[in-house]
Amino acid sequence: MDFNKKDDGLFSYQYDDGGGEDDGNTSYSFRSPKIFDRYLPSSSSSSEDEPNSSMEATSKRLDYMIQFLDRKLSNNPSSPSPSPSVSYHHHHPTNNHDHKHNSSRSSSALPEFIGKGGGTGIFRVPVRAALHPGRPPCLEVRPHPLRESQIGCFLRTIATTHYQLWAGREDGAVQVWDFNKLYGGNRETAPYTESVAEAAGLGGSAVMCMVGDEGSKMVWTGQRDGRIRGWKMDSASLHHHFKETLSWFAHRGPILSMIFTCYGDLWSGSDGGAIKIWPWESIEKAFSFMYEARHMATSFVERSYIDLRNQVTLNGYGNHLTCDIRYLLSDFSRAKVWSAGYLSFALWDARTRELLKVFNIDGQIERMDMPPGQDSTFEDEIKIRNATGSRKEKMQSSFGFFQRSRNAIIGAADAVRRVAAKSGFGDDNRKTEAIIVATDGIIWTGCTSGLLVQWDGSGTRLQDFHYHSFAVLCFCTFGSRIWVGYASGTIQVLDLDGNLLGGWVAHSSPIIKMAVAAGYVFTLASHGGIRGWNVMSPGHFDSILHSELAGKEFLYTRIENLKILTGTWNVAEGKASCDSLTSWLGSAAGDAGIVVVGLQEVEMGAGVLAMSAAKETVGLEGSSVGQWWLDMIGRTLEEGPTFGRVGSRQLAGLLIAVWVRNNLKAQVGDVDTAAVPCGFGRAIGNKGAVGLRIRVYDRIMCFVNCHFAAHLEAVNRRNADFDHVYRTMTFGRPSSILNAAAAGASSAVQILRATNVAGANSAEGLPELSEADMVIFLGDFNYRLDGISYDEARDFISQRSFDWLRERDQLWTEMEAGNVFQGIREAVIRFPPTYKFEKNQPGLSGYDSGEKKRIPAWCDRILYRDGRSTQASECGLDCPVVCSISE
Repeated sequence: MDFNKKDDGLFSYQYDDGGGEDDGNTSYSFRSPKIFDRYLPSSSSSSEDEPNSSMEATSKRLDYMIQFLDRKLSNNPSSPSPSPSVSYHHHHPTNNHDHKHNSSRSSSALPEFIGKGGGTGIFRVPVRAALHPGRPPCLEVRPHPLRESQIGCFLRTIATTHYQLWAGREDGAVQVWDFNKLYGGNRETAPYTESVAEAAGLGGSAVMCMVGDEGSKMVWTGQRDGRIRGWKMDSASLHHHFKETLSWFAHRGPILSMIFTCYGDLWSGSDGGAIKIWPWESIEKAFSFMYEARHMATSFVERSYIDLRNQVTLNGYGNHLTCDIRYLLSDFSRAKVWSAGYLSFALWDARTRELLKVFNIDGQIERMDMPPGQDSTFEDEIKIRNATGSRKEKMQSSFGFFQRSRNAIIGAADAVRRVAAKSGFGDDNRKTEAIIVATDGIIWTGCTSGLLVQWDGSGTRLQDFHYHSFAVLCFCTFGSRIWVGYASGTIQVLDLDGNLLGGWVAHSSPIIKMAVAAGYVFTLASHGGIRGWNVMSPGHFDSILHSELAGKEFLYTRIENLKILTGTWNVAEGKASCDSLTSWLGSAAGDAGIVVVGLQEVEMGAGVLAMSAAKETVGLEGSSVGQWWLDMIGRTLEEGPTFGRVGSRQLAGLLIAVWVRNNLKAQVGDVDTAAVPCGFGRAIGNKGAVGLRIRVYDRIMCFVNCHFAAHLEAVNRRNADFDHVYRTMTFGRPSSILNAAAAGASSAVQILRATNVAGANSAEGLPELSEADMVIFLGDFNYRLDGISYDEARDFISQRSFDWLRERDQLWTEMEAGNVFQGIREAVIRFPPTYKFEKNQPGLSGYDSGEKKRIPAWCDRILYRDGRSTQASECGLDCPVVCSISE
């Protein structure tokens, strides 16, 4: 298999494929041309190594240029070594060494049969190009990292200063990129510095929020353990491993939001409605303590806070301020502060710290002395309150009982609303997920439904806009433009009037944070990737860069050759010997980089199927029998010293697993699995499919092990099984691997993930299998031979007259008619039918000779689709994966 892998580029940018890289609306990513030279030394490299590294980078670029020119001058598009290697197997393990076909021992490519169809809506070839036509060029600060390499250290938030980009990690550490160094680094990321492990705190408390203070040259982070930490900007630039300057415990719960007001005070919000103010005088005085007296500075700041909840309880607002303070916003022009939960807002005076107004997401004022449904402006309410205050005092004695009852009922109703808002029992689609103030002073909020809402400075709701159906997760403003980041990975750019100027899929997963500086809007995706977009995008500058970079493809591309050994076996509830597995896989895997094994009928029976269905309902899978097969195959492949298993999935009797050679492991990750039952009522796993999706050299590969309906006459049922698997297979990460960055970013990310698990397709409504760079289907498809008797089939097999038998093959007939496996390829069959053998009877005599005399057939098959839109397509940035079958 040939991979076109974008590599080092001085003038290039990184792009993802078609609908964005990878997520809830899922489209998928690949390694890009990058704007920095990934072979230049990183910030951690010593100066002594710089000349050698630079020479090495130059040498590599020259090699890739020569390779590129060789490809262009070659008239043979299939000249690179073909792949994947494919191994076929028959139904029963006892005779596997007699009836298997091993096709990995020769590099000669086999002729192929291609199914008709495969146009729009089914197995479309993903959109690939040197530069994606539907997206502006971008600065690749941190390419999409493999998920497995980020466990425990996912990035959760970002912030910018005049000269730096800061990112907070799940383990409590921070990373810092200097803007003047973004154009260097290695293939993993632009050069950066990071805090020392001790600075992350015991237990690795995650960074929940981050804010920069240019006045004091500090960046402040709010941690999950309730601590606020301060970091010197200068230390981050000068030292690769730097330490915090000041820290203190601010809240009992996690710090969810922080802002600086126009008066220099630091406000922090936590769960339960806790808001504390840290006066600038206290923070400034803490800096005057010597380094040796840091503990005194910490103690001084901890005692200096102002708790706003205690101040407003007497005014009748206390019961309304118990929702988590998810967001804080400083309105500098009006000297006000907005605090927000999911379903309510509060407006504060930044100077006097007085609570001015509490209102819900509909703009209705909420007060204990006013029914929740009453709508009134704050000023009118004050007038009414002053005019009727004395009258209420006079009537209180007469109506005291009714007044107390009324207040109790209103209080109980309000408590129910607060619990609903805090626990997520309310209307999830109306939750506030982001808030920002634009340059004209208008406040913008974004909802889980994708609704954008405008507010004036006093909290009056103005108008709504709805341009995208996915949740709004973050905002960013620059000049007269407002940038919106969605859970689908999409960016939209609006003007101050709310008119949509443009939009594109920026990442393959939710955009959880945006920040602007140095002429770029930086976006952080939940998978940990960071990109910078020109603040003037979309615009004319984008087309200029597109045309310039498209002509320099040779600067940032190279070819990787990879051999994949794929094997399928219906084991019929048997167990194979070590010799059988060695004969099947051992020698064939010698030069394979990836080994994919699909088994059917590992275990069967009503009890097994019932137990499997019960496990699936609670998110469990696997069995002791399945584990036995994994262990045995792993032993055959020398798991550990040579190969490592990266993933597996079992559904009743179906089992798929993938092993990767150790020297390739660094290029393989983002492992996701899937299962689709096709048995009774599409709920039982005796028939169906299990899938495994991985990212290899930043290309997406899917492997699907299928077992379709049996019996000669069930052709339509088999076609329907394939169609059901193709359209409903939805991949999700194994339960043992969680992306904590996305988990902590927003409730909308959780909603999006739940939707994916439930079976939602990509953002464009297409099945996930349609957007992979390569898909391999393997398994017991159960297609038989039509119009031939048992004796005739045996005669043709004995004469190896496979051409005549292939004309009777149901699968090829259906593929030719475009009824199944549309646009999918299969090597021309050159081995005997694999169905159906008697146990312990090798050779021709092993075919079923009992009472049923089932007609031999090629039930066990392996088919694939790569990135070619035409047969003559060669490997390139517009067709990054080209495969062939070898024997």
